[in-house]
Amino acid sequence: MSFFQIIFVIIQLLIVLHFIFPFLLFIVRSLTYKKKLAPDFNSLEVDYAIIVTAYQQTNLLPLVVDSILKLRYTNYLIYIVADSCDVSELHFESDKVILLRPEEELASNTKSHFYAINRFRRNHERLTIIDSDNLVHPEYLTELNKVFDKGFSAVQGVREAKNLNTQYACLDAAGDIYYRFADRLLLFDNGSSASLSGSGMAFTLALYKSCLEHLEISGAGFDKILQYEILKRKLRIAFADKAIVYDEKTSKSNQLVKQRARWINTWFRFFMLGLKLFGLSVINFNKNQFLFSIMLLRPPLFILLILAFACMVLSIFVVPLMVVIWIAAGLSFVYTFYKSLIYFNADRRIYSSLKSVPKFLFFQVLALFKANKANKISVATKHDQQSSINDII
Repeated sequence: MSFFQIIFVIIQLLIVLHFIFPFLLFIVRSLTYKKKLAPDFNSLEVDYAIIVTAYQQTNLLPLVVDSILKLRYTNYLIYIVADSCDVSELHFESDKVILLRPEEELASNTKSHFYAINRFRRNHERLTIIDSDNLVHPEYLTELNKVFDKGFSAVQGVREAKNLNTQYACLDAAGDIYYRFADRLLLFDNGSSASLSGSGMAFTLALYKSCLEHLEISGAGFDKILQYEILKRKLRIAFADKAIVYDEKTSKSNQLVKQRARWINTWFRFFMLGLKLFGLSVINFNKNQFLFSIMLLRPPLFILLILAFACMVLSIFVVPLMVVIWIAAGLSFVYTFYKSLIYFNADRRIYSSLKSVPKFLFFQVLALFKANKANKISVATKHDQQSSINDII
């Protein structure tokens, strides 16, 4: 085998790793996982700050606030940070709702969060972050407490689809389910951490402040920095599979392109965090950091699929044996993908939408070419799905 062929094989094996990694986690979990008995649940209601961030759009705020006020929980306050918003039409009767309107545009998640933190009405023990397009399940805080009571200080909940009204929304939901399975459930059950997803996550106030208070973060991706800071401290992010928020999925192609452009931009910007965490995992001999770093180093799924196809075609002419490995890797990926849909009881509309995957990939390729200026194109995805929590549960 020539030097070129050896290098080509090594590059391919690194790509193959990302396809089979979730499958390997699934196999190990199947062989070793034992459901742990839940600890005695502490009925004491810990004090939460619920931070709801809105940017240039307020039409969905009454709905998310209404869903929060229907929580089967009492010890919390809601802090709405209406950044660059017209709040003249917003009126909330509950004394649990504090409406904050920054004097200057923040255009930053973390700036909005700390704008609220610096104006807390009382010394909350925990905070949870909700987007303005989310809805919250009535048991959300109760389910978070069950996981916090196991000794964790950072928890990621489930973001279920609020809308499945178009094929784009269904495919967006399918991808979210796969990542929920691979990057949260499987990683966490194998002794690592659940990845953060921007909302539906909760922390002790002390941890959140220690991780981000000293950092200046602009653009999308604060959750990527936050999870790195938590893992750097050798802490685990727990996965709460029953703490549910309902998240609006992108239902239009222009929404999809802008959103994915930001996400792709975020992966390239924070790729080095994966390398840093991998180095720390080797130094510390830390399983949590090691497994999580592999996930952080994985390119966006559509890029992986394009690379896989290109490598398999080239392998036919350069290293034919790799074609067999690619077929095996592809089958393991498809198996894990369908397992994720089955595990989380995916809606039938999601299965039906899978035939439109090529079109979905095409729009993500378009997003790739816009990634370098993603944060100039848009800061947040604009949504308009007027669903209430009563429409969903």
